[in-house]
Amino acid sequence: MANDYIVSARKYRPKTFNEVLGQEHITTTLKNAIRTNHIAHSYLFTGPRGIGKTSCARILAKALNCLTPTEDLEACGKCASCTSFNENTSFAIYELDAASNNSVDDVRELTEQVRYAPQGGKYKVYIIDEVHMLSGSAFNAFLKTLEEPPAYAIFILATTEKHKILPTILSRCQIFDFKRISTEQIIAHLAAICEEENIQYEKDALQLVAQKSEGCMRDALSIMDKVASFSNQHISYEAALENLKILDYDFYFQLIEAIVTQDVTKSLLLCEDVLQRGFEPHIIIGGLAEHYRNLLVCRDQEMAVLLDVPMGVKKKYYSQANLLSHAFIINGLTVCAHTEEQLRTARNKRLQMELGIIKLNHLQEAVQILMEGEELVKKKLISQERSLLHRFELKKSSLQIDTSIKPPRPAEASITEPQSSLSTAPPESTILVEEKPVTAAPTRKQPLGALSSLRNVKAQIREQIKEHESAKVKREITAENIVEPLQEIYQQLCQKKTFYKSSIERSYHELQGNKLTIYTPMLSMTLLAEEKMNIKARLTAHFNNDDFELHLREIPEEDTGEKVQSKREMFEEMASKNPHLLTLRDKLGFDIIP
Repeated sequence: MANDYIVSARKYRPKTFNEVLGQEHITTTLKNAIRTNHIAHSYLFTGPRGIGKTSCARILAKALNCLTPTEDLEACGKCASCTSFNENTSFAIYELDAASNNSVDDVRELTEQVRYAPQGGKYKVYIIDEVHMLSGSAFNAFLKTLEEPPAYAIFILATTEKHKILPTILSRCQIFDFKRISTEQIIAHLAAICEEENIQYEKDALQLVAQKSEGCMRDALSIMDKVASFSNQHISYEAALENLKILDYDFYFQLIEAIVTQDVTKSLLLCEDVLQRGFEPHIIIGGLAEHYRNLLVCRDQEMAVLLDVPMGVKKKYYSQANLLSHAFIINGLTVCAHTEEQLRTARNKRLQMELGIIKLNHLQEAVQILMEGEELVKKKLISQERSLLHRFELKKSSLQIDTSIKPPRPAEASITEPQSSLSTAPPESTILVEEKPVTAAPTRKQPLGALSSLRNVKAQIREQIKEHESAKVKREITAENIVEPLQEIYQQLCQKKTFYKSSIERSYHELQGNKLTIYTPMLSMTLLAEEKMNIKARLTAHFNNDDFELHLREIPEEDTGEKVQSKREMFEEMASKNPHLLTLRDKLGFDIIP
């Protein structure tokens, strides 16, 4: 007796553009191309597995050759072309699996078939699936035909790995990127199929199936068929958990509670119970990392849309996330990721998992110790900062030294001076400081977290020194006192760049308020533009005043009093002074290029 059962992935495969799920941006484009008769000669459908690439290719091929399309530009499914396609007897539509037909000979055979006109259809459509499996030689043999096919030939290429296709092939195709199907769309589609097949289901169970499929509709349909067979046509939440090897959310909520209370015994016993049920260590750690990730998402309202769990479970996530600190969740996620990476190469995977669980139990204590350590380091840094600032204030007060009076030599310091020498003493406002050798204190290693704060202290000291330096008297910039520093700058530039000397000497300046404009010929304009920052810095240091703007302007041609001569005019001027140049030109037979 023949088996009439058809799996859902084949039975509910889309047959029209409107039935394609989650790819409206592609189906709309293809229908508009058919409506306006703007059909490309080659298409490339790319994206993850099981999301409708090959189905869309078949629907497009069928719609192009349909004799009586509908008003919505869908294939009617009743004409001779559609009937032959449904019965796999069409001579106008060919499907080729590049995974098993990837040699040069296979491509040559295909190119030979392209030469013949279609029979029973308007277009001859070639659907090449998994096109990235073609060899390099096969791609090269396919290039010419793909670039300039006959008017009736259309190629539709499908692949899951676009990066493996030659750029020369990609440049000859219209590329359509298929996207993963959302969890909500998969759940709605599975629910509609269950109602049509009279299968009882729970929405939370379909949620698990959709999450397990990872956006792949074909996988979701296959998983649903398996769970339905396992549970005798009743897809329950418990049956889905048991069949899909997925741990319940409650297990992870209990595990997090044990970790927060640092109950290592309870944590390990919970994991032992799960191991006895047949779950592998990497599944436990991977699910725990996902749980930490969901807790992190719950702490931000804007990221809450990324929480893809049933509505009843969301409330538990929000309540648990509010009890945990941000640092605890991030550190827990880091430990899980590190443990999951070590599980791949560990010989004793169970021991590695248990070590990760123990680390997580002591994580809360470690975070608390770190926070207390940061407070201690912060207090110590504040004390150091105050000490450094106090020493700086003393150093700043000692800067007022009368340099006109030399301090006594060490041998003369003990000699008592007569009373009459007091008349030569410095005024009371002058402070004499005797510098004593300072013994360097032994260096101490700073804590690792203190380095950035020490940098901040040093930056503050530098700012105060800068403010002290800026306390010098500023000199006003006037038209009279700016001439001398500018002349010095010009002379140094002429010494460095002698080529620009004559041009720089013709420069002049203009001062209007705080705006200083230097006018220079075109030749020296480039040099002054390069040295503009240096010029301003030197003027600022000279006047101790940076409250001015520096602009450069090119002297117009009429201001220079010079006229640009052509080469012929220059030669004629030189020949008027030395007629022998004309004789030399005539003997050599040269001519001057204008």
